[in-house]
Amino acid sequence: MEDEPTSLDIERTILHKLARRGAWGGVHMPLDTLIRQLAKKIKRDGKRIRGIVDSLLKKGYLIPHKGGNAVSLNPSKKGEIVREIEEFLSH
Repeated sequence: MEDEPTSLDIERTILHKLARRGAWGGVHMPLDTLIRQLAKKIKRDGKRIRGIVDSLLKKGYLIPHKGGNAVSLNPSKKGEIVREIEEFLSH
């Protein structure tokens, strides 16, 4: 039985997914698509993922687009985001 991912793991997964997609600044990803894709790996409803996205928005790592229906990575926090992704990938 696999351990359920921690909130930090999910945060880093979201950052990694958006970075792989090149979603920095003006290039954004629909929030529903992001949640649906992550929900395939995280066996809990999208409420947990949505809460973690809200947390990343408050930290300034994500920028909301289209009235909060899409998100992108904040280019001014690129150094911190890349560090988080590298820590995630090193595990």
